[in-house]
Amino acid sequence: MPDFIALGISETIVNKLRGFGVAKPTPIQEQAIPFVMKGQDVIAQAQTGTGKTFAFILPILEKLDPHASHVQALIVTPTRELALQITEEFEKLIKDIEGVDVLAVYGGQDVDKQLKKLRRNVQIVVGTPGRLLDHIRRGTVQLSDVSFLVLDEADQMLHIGFLNEVEDIIRETPKTRQTMLFSATMPEEIRILANKHMRKSEYIQVEKTQGPADTVKQIAIHTIDRAKQGTLIQLVETHRPYLAVIFCRTKRRVSKLYEVLKSHKFLCDELHGDLSQAKREQVMKRFRDGEVQLLIATDVAARGLDVEGVTHVFNYDIPQDAESYVHRIGRTGRAGSKGLAITFYSSDDRSTLDMIEKELNIKIQKQNIGNSEESSEKKTSPARPVRSRDGGRGEGSKKRTGGNNGARPLKTRGDKESARSKKDFSKNKPRDTSEYKTGESGRRSTSDRSGIKTSAPEGRRSQPAGKQGRTEVQGRDRGQRDNSGRPLGKTDRRKASNKKR
Repeated sequence: MPDFIALGISETIVNKLRGFGVAKPTPIQEQAIPFVMKGQDVIAQAQTGTGKTFAFILPILEKLDPHASHVQALIVTPTRELALQITEEFEKLIKDIEGVDVLAVYGGQDVDKQLKKLRRNVQIVVGTPGRLLDHIRRGTVQLSDVSFLVLDEADQMLHIGFLNEVEDIIRETPKTRQTMLFSATMPEEIRILANKHMRKSEYIQVEKTQGPADTVKQIAIHTIDRAKQGTLIQLVETHRPYLAVIFCRTKRRVSKLYEVLKSHKFLCDELHGDLSQAKREQVMKRFRDGEVQLLIATDVAARGLDVEGVTHVFNYDIPQDAESYVHRIGRTGRAGSKGLAITFYSSDDRSTLDMIEKELNIKIQKQNIGNSEESSEKKTSPARPVRSRDGGRGEGSKKRTGGNNGARPLKTRGDKESARSKKDFSKNKPRDTSEYKTGESGRRSTSDRSGIKTSAPEGRRSQPAGKQGRTEVQGRDRGQRDNSGRPLGKTDRRKASNKKR
């Protein structure tokens, strides 16, 4: 394998690389740098973490004119984090080179500060499409003399929806420029873009789907969604990571998990697109400084994230494809260090996990910690109450209340209705229970406001006395009374007796 000097990189820059611990070029650097040094357009397909950043930074610095005052190199990236990371790599290498300056241009940053630095004759601009177009419309960035154009993470710019903006930026550059396009995948839209705006480009592919580093141990743990939080907390307390990145599918799930881990007193923070740029930079600084040990993030926000000391990666939500899987777990095990990647998957996710293994030609170790197996839940779940033929509960109800390991037994719908009826009955029960009298015939006697006692079958509402067709009187003694409560005379009693006959 040739070294950097054999690729045309100057000894000054090579010595700086050695100071950073970079001694030999990676496969993408070895293949791309010679074509870039010759001035050819390059299309390079390589995964994140393969060293493609130096594949375009090093030849650009070699060919840059430090005496020119205009923008000579433009690097377009999909995210602010990636723009800052590339800018930092440039700054490390140009620290002792006079007349060369670099500026990161992205949304969420003070425009006035960017304008002040642009007036100092910046040769290298690294930025996101939206803010670059803003400066172009303001006339504060002139791209008419650009010699080098780099489209980094082109597939992610397509995914985010920046492709039209990228084409608008390309039109502002001269056709004589040298163009370099780097992408982990090569969708049809990216191929069309390359054919349209590149000249006799050299296509480089470093392994169609490059697998994870050998230094990263991979484990897949079977779980269900509602058990993920408890499982993650258990694993974090067990493994005690120095620095860990936890990937979630959406911004909402990132925020929810962040609140849960924060409530458990973990040193954690969140990283997603809804945060302001100042907040995102603050989060990354705290993570790099070790003030935050657990970083919960989305895929896009963590794109190109390169932090030294990340020992663990947790895929809280399984990635949807092999490329995303490689990108995620590539946050650990960098520069030959060891790392651990743990992926949660449910029964529904098994096909996705199998697809990842097949495309990467790997076998991920499967584990089950015991409290997340769906089948075990079915075995330990309380039995449904069984009704006997006479309406009572059978032995099934005993299983429900007796074998639940001390947990409060679940109430059935019948239990709730029975309790409700008892509650309503006791609520409406009169204080004087003597009003309710039950005779041998099963009829219940009640007293109405007039004082006349009427009877009705048990459970059936009695009709008013005036609608029954005859007056109900109790006994035939001389103490009989009419409907108004007035005592009946002899004549009235005789009439009542005749009516009964």
